[in-house]
This record gives sequence, C-alpha cells and structure tokens, in this order.
Amino acid sequence: MKKVKIGIIREGKTPPDRRVPLTPKKCVEAQATFDGLEVVVQSSEIRSYADQEYRDLGIDVRPDLSDCDILMGVKEVPVNQLIPNKTYLFFSHTVKKQPANRELLRQVLAKNITLVDYELLTNEQGERIVAFGRYAGIVGAYNGLLTYGRKHGLYELKPAWQCVDMDDMQEEYFKVRALPPIKIAVTGSGRVAQGALEVLNRMGIRKVSVYDYLYLTFTEPVYAQLGSSDYNARRDGRVWDTPDFHRNPHLYQSTFGKFLPVTDLLIACAYWHPSAPQLFSEADTRRPDFRIDTIADVTCDVDGSIPCTKRSSSISDPVFDYNPQTGELEAPYSRTNNITIMAVDNLPCELPRNASRDFGRQLLDNVFPHLLSGDDDAVIERATIARSGQLMPRYEYLADYVAEAVSA
Repeated sequence: MKKVKIGIIREGKTPPDRRVPLTPKKCVEAQATFDGLEVVVQSSEIRSYADQEYRDLGIDVRPDLSDCDILMGVKEVPVNQLIPNKTYLFFSHTVKKQPANRELLRQVLAKNITLVDYELLTNEQGERIVAFGRYAGIVGAYNGLLTYGRKHGLYELKPAWQCVDMDDMQEEYFKVRALPPIKIAVTGSGRVAQGALEVLNRMGIRKVSVYDYLYLTFTEPVYAQLGSSDYNARRDGRVWDTPDFHRNPHLYQSTFGKFLPVTDLLIACAYWHPSAPQLFSEADTRRPDFRIDTIADVTCDVDGSIPCTKRSSSISDPVFDYNPQTGELEAPYSRTNNITIMAVDNLPCELPRNASRDFGRQLLDNVFPHLLSGDDDAVIERATIARSGQLMPRYEYLADYVAEAVSA
C-alpha cells in the first residue's frame, strides 16, 4: 500500500461534539494493520480523549493537518475550516437536502473536495456498515427510565452525560429496582432498538411476548419489543409483507391503538419514513384509555412517528411536557396528566468515549480495508457524494439543492 496520511480533525460544530472517529488505541491499531498508513490528530480541548492520551501512544498531535491526504471527523465541518483538494469523511447531513447544510455542500464542490459520507457506507445488501445507532438506543433507553423515575418520584438517576463512561452509568441501574409493575414498549429491531434492549435487560426488566404484554397482568416491570407488523397493517386488509411495507409505507395504517391502554413508557427506536403512518394521533392522546405518560423518542423525528414530538431537545435540557388537552408543549413534569417526552437528537454524545470506541471498531473492520486497500466492492464509491468539483452520478439529484444555495 502506498503511503497515506490520515488526519483526525477537531470537531468544529456548535454545540461541540466530543466524539472521535478513532480513539488513541484505534489509531495505533490502524497503523499496525495497514502498511504505509500514518495517523495524525488535530489538537483539541473538547474531545473526550485528551491530546495527551494520543501522545502517550506515540500518535502525532498538532494544530495543522494540511499535509494529510484524508481527513476524518464526526459531524459536519464548518465551511471556513474546509481544506481544498482533500478527501473528507464525516456525517454531512446533505443527502436529504437539509437546508442547514446547503452551503456546506456548495463549498465542498467549490473547493474540489472529495466527500465520503459515513451514513452512505453500505454493504452489497444495502445495510449500513458504520453507525452510532447502538449508543443512541443505550442512552435513549436509560434517559427514558431516568425520565419515568423522575416524573413519578421513584428514584434519581445520574444523567448519562455526567457519567465517565458506560461502566459508570451502569452503576446507576440498581436504582431502577424501585420500578412498579409498569409495561414498556420498545419499537424497532435495528441497532438502535438492540441498544435499548441491552439497557432493559441489564436493569433486570423482563421481556415478554407481544401477546402476553397485551393481555396479561404482571407483578413486575416488563417490556415487549414491537416489530413493524405488530403495529401496522395494510389498509386493504392484505396479509403483512415486510418488503412491501418498506416499499409502500403509504399503503399501511397504524394498529398501535391496541397498545395505548396497556403501555406506561414508550421507547421509540424504529426508523420512520415520512410516508408511513404515525403510531397514534394527537386526538388519541385525549382518549380516556390512553395510558402512556412518558415517551423516550430515540429516533427523534420532529412531527414524525410520535406526533407530540414537536421539537427536539438537548443534552442539557432533555425533557419537555406535552399537554394533550391543549396540544401545547409545557415545562417538564409540570402537570400529572401531561405526557413527558425525552427527544434528545444527539444521544450518542452523552457517552462519547464508549460511542467512539464502537465506531472506530466499525471503521477499522468495515471501511478501512476499502478505503486503503482497494475499493473492489465499491463501498467507498457508493458513499462518495462529490469528487473533482462535481456531484457523483448517484447524487446528481442534489444539483438543485446546491444551486439554491448559490442563489440564496
């Protein structure tokens, strides 16, 4: 392999993100695994791994990365920090034409930057090969139990962001034994949901079948994991077909109504398409048998699958109330009959060291072989939005998005 220098950039977005694509140990492993590779790190006062932790393992830390071939970060790079003619890897949040990042993509093109987006890195089956989803689920479920306990005066958990790491957070789990025999619904089956289940299982909360969840009474807290077929059905009555649901979500309607009278805490982890039905309506929240009083909206789609998620929240201010009678948002824990909602949109940032270790493992195993040793399977190519000042054919639909930025 020819000599390649990768630079780990300082995160520049506000509010600051403390995650890193490669931890100090992962940098060392990368250099040992791929001949000719050198990793350097841009000095930073905010990342969860201090500069000295990299230096202690022999990694070069310095302010200037202009001599690097490839630059890797986590979140969007501020446009004034982009270095022309480089290859960048980060989450750009541009492929859905997000208005906030029009100028970012325009400058990527203007500065002749090759942009590889982590979100678009997939295998031949179209499955994502790097993501922070597991930690979104872990922190989201923890925050959901924290919120429920605080709402009902049962216990006080230390916020995840105040924990040193996940080991520290798990020391808080024993407090949840004060839970009464509530029922918890977890939607989804992907990385996010699996992360949530890890937390519930470690807390000793028992998993039950969907049937038992709906129809039996328990003397302990329990949870059920709900797949799409458990709360959606074809409008025309045809039998459930998962591929068809993914292709034609607009042909389906929600059957989540049967869970509303028996669910106390909802942990929403399922991917939601804008054409798919919402779990329930705002009108449903005024039903006499609507029992849910706490929602951890881990997916955090504003006005999405959870209609009372009317805004996202922040790590420092994670919770708000929804008043079913007025449809308005209120201060958290302000009324007994309100629905209390946790909708933090950057959950993995609350455990940045753990999330970074997990992400770095995925990069080394699933991405670096294609990035550094030949991209025969087109893994990098499929995820490349721009090269040589041009949008790649797969992403030419973004041309009007970029043009709008020029005229703005």
